[in-house]
Amino acid sequence: MDSDLREPPNSDYDLSTPINSSTGLRQGLASYGDSHFSLFLRKAFIKAAGFGEDALSRPIIGIINTFSQFNPCHANVPQLIEAAKRGVHLNGGLAIEFPTISLHESFSSPTSMYLRNLMSMDTEEMIAAQPVDAVIMIGGCDKTVPAQLMGGISANKPVLPLVTGPMMPGSNKGTRIGACTDCRNNWAAYRAGEIDIEEISDINSELAPTGGTCGVMGTASTMACITVALGMMPFNSATAPAVSSARLRVAEATGARAVEVASAKRKPQDVLSKESFLNAIVVLQAIGGSTNAIVHLMAIINRHTALAGSITLNAIDEIGRNVPLLVDLKPSGDNYMTDFHNAGGMLALMHTLRPLLYLEAKTISGKTIGEELDATPFKSFPYSASIIRPLSNPLYPDSSLIVLQGNLAPNGAVVKASASKNRRLLSHSGPAVVFENTADLAERIDDPKLEVSKDSVLVLKSIGPIGNPGMPEAGVIPIPRKLGNQGVKDMLRISDGRMSGTAGGTIVLHISPESAVADSVFGIVENGDVIQLDAEKRGLMLMVDEKEIESRIKKRKELLVDQGFAAGRASKPKRGYRGLYESRVNQAELGADFDFLRADGAGAI
Repeated sequence: MDSDLREPPNSDYDLSTPINSSTGLRQGLASYGDSHFSLFLRKAFIKAAGFGEDALSRPIIGIINTFSQFNPCHANVPQLIEAAKRGVHLNGGLAIEFPTISLHESFSSPTSMYLRNLMSMDTEEMIAAQPVDAVIMIGGCDKTVPAQLMGGISANKPVLPLVTGPMMPGSNKGTRIGACTDCRNNWAAYRAGEIDIEEISDINSELAPTGGTCGVMGTASTMACITVALGMMPFNSATAPAVSSARLRVAEATGARAVEVASAKRKPQDVLSKESFLNAIVVLQAIGGSTNAIVHLMAIINRHTALAGSITLNAIDEIGRNVPLLVDLKPSGDNYMTDFHNAGGMLALMHTLRPLLYLEAKTISGKTIGEELDATPFKSFPYSASIIRPLSNPLYPDSSLIVLQGNLAPNGAVVKASASKNRRLLSHSGPAVVFENTADLAERIDDPKLEVSKDSVLVLKSIGPIGNPGMPEAGVIPIPRKLGNQGVKDMLRISDGRMSGTAGGTIVLHISPESAVADSVFGIVENGDVIQLDAEKRGLMLMVDEKEIESRIKKRKELLVDQGFAAGRASKPKRGYRGLYESRVNQAELGADFDFLRADGAGAI
């Protein structure tokens, strides 16, 4: 252990010795103009919590407490904290917990994505402000893990993510169901009149039968797997169920590792390299991960001082062309996270993907990914191979996630091709049925007079980073009820917003520039305009004459100026956090982060 972490306590009050330490309780002292007094006062107050001199001389491991009764994904956080503390204390450290914002997808209005950047700021500032030698960041629900990675990388003290883990599946009439792919599938069946109100009520009680994150390959599970691929968590930490003893053992091991990482001073910007993020993209494609992860990855990368701007959406697509979908989980497959865990989880997957990985990428342990794989062999078995397919027998050949470009999305858009319910729609042209915002959608989508057919392209505007604000998961535009009653299960749907990682369908998302930007082509789409998707050629086109497009944009800009809107944005100024968000958030392809939080400060509109 570093000697400066265990100095005799009386040396703290020796006025002839300058206080100059970047570790333990002596780091980051409050500014009172007298550093000895600052430390004297700090120790007086920490002793009020019952800590003795010996405890205070040890490496201090902060533990971020994101428990909230509004966040059932984090229901096990108190148990994880106790297990992590045990690991810290057994290995000579002092664990001190502190709170930050907690976000849950279903309990954050207008959307948890709107608050992700706020949570990242909270995480960054609390890590930077407090005397911690390393921090265990406990997260789980969709936006909490990316927020913590963003904040942790920016603070650049040693950080160790610890996810809460997936929930167990439930059961309805002998069939396994789970949040939240089955939430959406069964709700669609209810809207189409295929199941009645009694059954949908019964299903509601079984979709989330335990605490923990969604039990499919949604955003929470995707981010857990990506965090392992980045080398920031051990292989066994992504899939263990939230309610299992295995999850508690992971927490204890994380506490032990935190003391070692604190001593070695392994900071995230030293661990993470371009190859780390390329490995994360390989895993993202192989698991058929959430489209949300693309936005999060862009934001996380751009917090790294040496990497900001170095990886773009093009990398997602280029890597995807050579990576098959291997993991048979909903929404792209049929199974649940418990199945993935029992099949060997990320250890089995990383061994399977070994030929495609950058093995020299570092991990938080100090070893490379290759060295970690060498130290933890895995032998596949029949059940494992049915859940985690071999490279020679994939679930989907390549490009689970596709990046599109064209005049409708010059800065990019994404589609989860592997989750399409009607693959023919991946090459489709049809007339647009336009909804200007979510209120318009709610009012007209089930109107029997709505002029729509199965070949129409449903278009939803004003749900981008600025437009709603916060990119709500409204991109899964419901099938109009009159078409649902005719048996239509999928349609081409496009928006500037997001969809849940648990959702499926032929759905184009993250169109950039979003419609709230004054010169957005997407913002001038009208009913009847023909839209063409060609996933194979990565094209998304508005089949309207270029002069007509320019004319519409010019008229729109003039109208916005006449109405007093801010230049460049179809949005009036707001106060407080919303004002900050709308004025400084960048577009989806840059991560929908605040421009001033990027390591290079780029991305403002």
